Amino acid sequence: MSLVVAGSTLAIHPGALGDVLLGVPALRVLRDAGGRLTLAAQSRIASLLVALGEADEACDFESLRLDALFAGAGDARLPAVERVVCWFGARDPDFVRRLGAIFPRAIVAASVSPGHDVWEHLLATVGVQSARLDVARVSDVLIAEGRAALDRAGSDGSRRLVVVHPGAGGVAKRWPAAAFAETLAPLVARADVETVVHEGPADAEAAAGLLARLPSARRLREPALPALAGVLARCAAYIGNDSGVSHLAAAVGAPAVVLFAAANLAWRPWARAARVLTVAIERVEAVDVRSARGALDALLG
Repeated sequence: MSLVVAGSTLAIHPGALGDVLLGVPALRVLRDAGGRLTLAAQSRIASLLVALGEADEACDFESLRLDALFAGAGDARLPAVERVVCWFGARDPDFVRRLGAIFPRAIVAASVSPGHDVWEHLLATVGVQSARLDVARVSDVLIAEGRAALDRAGSDGSRRLVVVHPGAGGVAKRWPAAAFAETLAPLVARADVETVVHEGPADAEAAAGLLARLPSARRLREPALPALAGVLARCAAYIGNDSGVSHLAAAVGAPAVVLFAAANLAWRPWARAARVLTVAIERVEAVDVRSARGALDALLG
């Protein structure tokens, strides 16, 4: 490694979008301590957090070649930093020992802890119990990118925007399309509201199922994450499943309703403004539809 940059920190989290966004309070503690913070994550996720001002530099997790620290063969490619916080590899003592030999002050911790909310656990791993929970900064550049993405989706831009994300990382986290449609039906009929269904790379089926029931809604198909942040930051209301997109909506301060199965509440967002509703994921329950509709009505007035 080259000359160590004083005060610099490398934070490592190879998880999905929502998992990394749950680390934002901990990243803020590391950044507020001074020096330069590099985030090693999936490339598009690390770049997003730099664009949101939550890290100074993005690093592709794969470029670190941390597999060498498991096998003991070859060399990892780690930047010249003063300290490392690694939410990866904690269950392998050889990995922990070899990383510690390179960085004696390294913190290696699991990304989750049973019985604790994930974001609070990640925060505790850096030695504190509280952090800034203000919303992430969304620049004018990202807002403009979001506006351009909406234009391409056919948005007229003249009405209040309601963004819906019916997808999730797994079927077990997806509220039925029929439940979303029942919830949103009164809004679709309003002249002052425009409904946009967001479709990510793995959401084609979920988005198609909802759009078939809400044919007047616009489809926002696979915008880049910075543009999506710009869309979410200016929407009047958001509703979505337990997903990375919902965590992004909460992080940028969207008036958000996020739907969780009771078993997954430890992954709830850290952003206080997001309203988390516990629903039956596997079926449409009238009480859940009423709760979700009431939450959206409260946001829109």
